[in-house]
Amino acid sequence: MNIVSICACTVGIAHTYIAAEKLEKAAEKKGHSIKIETQGTIGVENELSPEDIKQADIVLLAVDVKVSAKERFEGKKVIEIPTDVAIKSPNKLIEKIEQISQQ
Repeated sequence: MNIVSICACTVGIAHTYIAAEKLEKAAEKKGHSIKIETQGTIGVENELSPEDIKQADIVLLAVDVKVSAKERFEGKKVIEIPTDVAIKSPNKLIEKIEQISQQ
């Protein structure tokens, strides 16, 4: 499964990057491809390209704040959760995404 994600927390420092790291490890452990854009204090990093989004089976927004350019995911299955879910339960989250993507 191809997953694209945005991680963004209220302060834009720790939780943004911790969530991204946990999601990356959990997805890879299950054999999934994941590309994660972070929107933190230093701006947008690893920005998702239109091609990344086109190839994605699902979009995961692990966010605590409003993210920029959300309209680019129109027509995609989008799951939005707080960053603490991605940090505390990344493996369960990936399992849930697997279930949702098959619906």
